[in-house]
Amino acid sequence: MEKIGIIDLGSNSARLVIVNLFEDGYFMVVDELKESVRLGQDMERDGFLKPQRVAETIKTLKMFRKLCDASGVNRIITVATEAVRKAKNQRSFLDEIQANCGIKIKVLSPEEEATYVYRGVINTMDIPKGIILEIGGGSTKIVYYNRRNMLNYVTLPFGAVTLTDMFGSDGLKPEEQANKIEEFFTEQLKGIDWLSEVDPDVHMIGVGGSFRNLFKINKMVHKYPLDTVHNYNMLTEDFLPLYDMIKVLDLDKKKKIKGLSAERADILPAALAIIKSFTSYMAMECFTISGAGLREGIMFNQALPSTIEKPVSDVLTYSLTTLVKWYDCDEKHVEHVVNLSIQLFKQLRVLHKFPRQYLKVLKVAATLHDCGMRIKFYNHQRHSWYMILNATLYGVSHREIILAAFVACCHKKEDINPADWARFKDILREEDLEIVKKLGVMLRIAESLDRSMSGTIKGINCDILGDSVIMKTEVEGDAALEIRDAMASGSEFKKAFHKNLEIL
Repeated sequence: MEKIGIIDLGSNSARLVIVNLFEDGYFMVVDELKESVRLGQDMERDGFLKPQRVAETIKTLKMFRKLCDASGVNRIITVATEAVRKAKNQRSFLDEIQANCGIKIKVLSPEEEATYVYRGVINTMDIPKGIILEIGGGSTKIVYYNRRNMLNYVTLPFGAVTLTDMFGSDGLKPEEQANKIEEFFTEQLKGIDWLSEVDPDVHMIGVGGSFRNLFKINKMVHKYPLDTVHNYNMLTEDFLPLYDMIKVLDLDKKKKIKGLSAERADILPAALAIIKSFTSYMAMECFTISGAGLREGIMFNQALPSTIEKPVSDVLTYSLTTLVKWYDCDEKHVEHVVNLSIQLFKQLRVLHKFPRQYLKVLKVAATLHDCGMRIKFYNHQRHSWYMILNATLYGVSHREIILAAFVACCHKKEDINPADWARFKDILREEDLEIVKKLGVMLRIAESLDRSMSGTIKGINCDILGDSVIMKTEVEGDAALEIRDAMASGSEFKKAFHKNLEIL
């Protein structure tokens, strides 16, 4: 296993992520460090990186280098974006970093940066057609893709830091400053011809630290029960009151907003003005926030070079396989339980009548049902519940993650804590409790049918006859243990499906 460090040197912040690369194309982030360096600040006047900012960057990169060395990092990949890209003193800056930190920086072109952002999104989100708005400190990227192919992109040479600098020195009140940025950004959008060709039903995806801060603020306001930013959906009508509230505040009051990073308080209104302008211009009723972007694009390219040519075909399966490897689950047992769960779902469809989307929920729960054993065997279903709720899961909605966590929690017994369920009342639906119980019974039976973890039962065929379900097993070897264990779920099966269970 190789360990790499990825340093993203942006106009606002510098961020290091340390990543374990598995041998077979998977990866996991194991450490992170972020510093606000404001490298792009005050560049608008003469186009030069300022000595104070350069000194702060060198200090930060030395810290990053020390952490990489202490963590056993094999190699460091460092990229720089808009501030360094347009700096008149770029060459001397790069040489100074090399001499002082021993770090070689690759300055990304606008196309390379947009492509990395796109790859970070397309390999972690199951959204086949989207328009990405990525707000950085010194630039804003807009990327349009359809059928998982990148069609158009543009990099506008201003972001949250540069726009704050541009409109912050005119003595304007905070609200007037935000309105000026809105007007300015809208004029830039009017100059992008291909935006008029974007499909009206395209899905907007927000990328960058400002979007992540927006999630944190909205989470506080609405008491949202999950900490997961990736795949968080936000209605424009919920965004607008937050924007109207924040844009009128002075800096001291903005710093007191719960969920807002103090180091981002001064530049967030500019970022929100960009979002307001874009959602209005493109008539977006909602947007989804991505927790993955440029750095994840680099990670995928390093771990799975094939993604340079073609994105991951099944985002969810890739994500689940990563977690199975990371949690050191028994891969053959996991695969067998997933297959048996899917067979049960399909063969009992006449009873449960669930649409296909719930097969995804069952797949997540079946794949990760035993991950809680990494903490403790006893009551590990409760640990699995917590771990699924907090895992890095791609290709599923927040509601599907919550449902899968509760289904996994039922794989030993019906173990739904009413207080836990009540936490998610604003996300779950009235009928979801019954759905979870039925899927939980299916998972419990599927796991029982591989109780010895030997793959003895190869398949099942269910016949529904009167008040009974006759489950015929396809067996290689002695399956007495498996059948006995599965029959222990008979009472729960009857409670869920109103049928007696017989296993042959």
